[in-house]
Amino acid sequence: MTGMRAWFAGRSLRERRMILVMLALLAITLVWGGIILPVRDGLSSARERYGDAAVRFAATQDEIDLLRAAGRRVPLSGTLADTLRLRADAAGLTLASVDESGAGRVHATIQAAKPGALARWFGGLEASGILIESANWRDNQDGSVAVDFVVRARAA
Repeated sequence: MTGMRAWFAGRSLRERRMILVMLALLAITLVWGGIILPVRDGLSSARERYGDAAVRFAATQDEIDLLRAAGRRVPLSGTLADTLRLRADAAGLTLASVDESGAGRVHATIQAAKPGALARWFGGLEASGILIESANWRDNQDGSVAVDFVVRARAA
């Protein structure tokens, strides 16, 4: 160490200042590249992994809820046609016609509904034990669809 002090002392004032500035810049570069960047990248990576995990967790919870609900069958409080009318009204859908076609089946039509809302409603019916046997969707050219469908109650 004394050799380096002697070497440093042997330099001119200008050279000593330049060496000190160079060492300060080297220290800043080492701190930045060796500590700050890896920590910042690690935190960013941890945030991304946390966000991905939160999305996967929510999706898994939704799937678990669907599986739990699939085993539960809600008993119909009246006839299948009455239940269908009540659930359509609750979902804000207007049934144009409802015809009981025998054998526990009901044929119904909806003249205009948003496709997403209709699909969610069909999913809710299926989850509660009302099965969609067939459905014919037609585009109304205004962002809505018309549908003719046949439903039946799931066997006990």
